[in-house]
Amino acid sequence: MKNRIITVHGADVTITTRHEQDYISLTDMVKRFGDENILYGWLRNRNTVEFLGIWEQIYNSAFTPIEFDRFENQAGLNSFALSPKKWIEATGAIGLYAKAGRGGGTYAHKDIAFEFGSWLSPEFKLYLIKEFQRLKDEEARATSLEWNFQRTLAKVNYRIHPDAIKERLIPPQLTKAQTSIVYASEADLLNVALFGMTAAQWRQANPEQPGNMRDAATLEQLVVLSNLESINAVLIHQRLPAPERLAQLNGIAITQMRSLIGISTVKRLGKASKQ
Repeated sequence: MKNRIITVHGADVTITTRHEQDYISLTDMVKRFGDENILYGWLRNRNTVEFLGIWEQIYNSAFTPIEFDRFENQAGLNSFALSPKKWIEATGAIGLYAKAGRGGGTYAHKDIAFEFGSWLSPEFKLYLIKEFQRLKDEEARATSLEWNFQRTLAKVNYRIHPDAIKERLIPPQLTKAQTSIVYASEADLLNVALFGMTAAQWRQANPEQPGNMRDAATLEQLVVLSNLESINAVLIHQRLPAPERLAQLNGIAITQMRSLIGISTVKRLGKASKQ
């Protein structure tokens, strides 16, 4: 999963994924309050070391308790200093990690990041939890929609057969002259089979439309396009020339579009995705 950014009380905070868990940038969190010296001050605190050690003992079977005991005994002394790198290398900790390069810095598991938020400001911590939960709710809704979409596509593919034929959105049947043309790319071959034109021809005919012809396609057309891609791969493997594949794909597109237009479940999903 890509990095996500939430805005917490005016500060952009990066969230990344590690070991299938959410990790929050402590480096981003601290920017609103100063520099990373605040983070190092937090790590020197005895209560912090104790919290980090208990968290690791609960969630990390490879954690080294002997090194943790040494840090815990020294924490709070004027001579004691602790960095994320030192803590990780000495104890095998997984709750913190240092990320190099662009978007780098110190990241912490959400449990630890919330604890650090308390150190920075109780108000900041509450906003952090609120925005983090909002992000998780949005991701859950997106996952649910994707699952429903995949489930409906499975039903659609199972039900493709000659029924509920309606004369709209049906691909035009290509002429012999059209099927004799070898198009520059396989993508355009599929475009012609389904839409009756290449991507360049569509752009020329629709200069005011944003995006490309596939962005403007209906849900039914996108379902058929996905099927054509799979079928075309089989035809390529069978070493069929491009003109023959184009003729077959065009016939398949016409048949499947006639079937799909009458399936109400696809229509309902199309309306829901636009809301």
